[in-house]
Amino acid sequence: MTETLFNKILIANRGEIAVRIIRACKELGISTVAIYSEVDQNSLHVKLADEAICVGPATPSKSYLNIPSIIAACEVTGAEAIHPGYGFLSENADFSDVCEANNIVFIGASARCINMMGNKSEAKKTMKSLSVPIVPGSEGVVSDLATLKEIAKETGYPLLLKASAGGGGRGMRIVHQESELESAYNMAHNEAISAFGNGDIYVEKFIENPRHIEIQVLSDKSGHAIYLGERECSIQRRHQKLIEEAPSPIITEEMRKKMGEAAIKAASGINYEGAGTVEFLVDNKSNFYFMEMNTRIQVEHPVTEMITGIDLVKEQIRIAYTKKLTLTQDDVSFNGHAMEFRINAEDYKNNFMPSPGTVDLFLPPGGKGVRTDSFIYPGFKIPTNYDSLIGKLIVWGKDRSETIQRANRALEEFVIDGVITVIPFHQKVLKHDAFIKGEFDTHFVDQYIDDLI
Repeated sequence: MTETLFNKILIANRGEIAVRIIRACKELGISTVAIYSEVDQNSLHVKLADEAICVGPATPSKSYLNIPSIIAACEVTGAEAIHPGYGFLSENADFSDVCEANNIVFIGASARCINMMGNKSEAKKTMKSLSVPIVPGSEGVVSDLATLKEIAKETGYPLLLKASAGGGGRGMRIVHQESELESAYNMAHNEAISAFGNGDIYVEKFIENPRHIEIQVLSDKSGHAIYLGERECSIQRRHQKLIEEAPSPIITEEMRKKMGEAAIKAASGINYEGAGTVEFLVDNKSNFYFMEMNTRIQVEHPVTEMITGIDLVKEQIRIAYTKKLTLTQDDVSFNGHAMEFRINAEDYKNNFMPSPGTVDLFLPPGGKGVRTDSFIYPGFKIPTNYDSLIGKLIVWGKDRSETIQRANRALEEFVIDGVITVIPFHQKVLKHDAFIKGEFDTHFVDQYIDDLI
């Protein structure tokens, strides 16, 4: 029996996440509208949607970030709701507000929550008030060098200076001693202004050799929230994730419960609605500290789906329509182990430089426990205007050992000709002793780069 949900949803995104959302909508009996830029007219999401409408030229600011064009596309097609996916407008508070003002349901966080969690220093204050563990550091933005020096004395070195409005490693500097403080502050401040138009900097204790662990939550505005376990995201380069897995090799059942309860405090404490992710740093003594909350679906959400059997995109849609989360914590159970490998069109031997071009052959792997999310096909020309993610390989096994074996097999089968991809890099990671043993942190790629290229 078909659920009573939206009749039509517009997907304000492109690539694999747009395809992913369209598939969920089709299974729920919901009609879909794809938007696309001129360069994306032959993309798979355009072919799969029930309707498609061009919203501008290739430049993101004139298409996928063009709010008036997207709202107009909604009005022309009669779409009742917009799913923003990840990236682009997914964490844009103004877009969330504009949707509400035009009686369009934004399948994502409210502008209030986006603003609250988008400013990292404010997010940290909020988490502290909710008794969620935070990294020691400044209470908020540090406005001058004298204040910074005072905080540095209290917190101790090494320190991490971070752009309050930023992400992706920009506006970030590690300071090992006081003599480096002034120049590091000036560089972080100037880089933050250049990247985000906001030079605010906050400071926190630098956690050496941390693990990057995140907790998936679902929540509604009434404060009802559940957690769906953790994802290990420590295999990354330049603060960009490459491989994610669930569960983490280092998280015990007791620690999972503590981190999950902390994530629920975060979500219910701000009356968060929909799917969100609370990200933590974990030190070598198993202490965990709030890092940030992503108010959207994550690239790596499929590993959680694989071990819980819960479709996170469908749950987003249900919560947005009904305003209620019907699942309870007792509905969540974990089965097996899953890993996701981001398939980027990049030359990993050349500092992961983007490698756009035309796909000559695309042969994704199959078999038990193997899922491929992608939007490319033979003859598809990968544009230069967007990020280099062209797909994701997600592998499930009864335990971590079987998952690694199955992933090795799947990556061997995976053929993409015409562009350089990171598939061989992933194969080398899977065969590395430190990865096999689960003994790694966020510096794994830098530490072992000579073994991996």
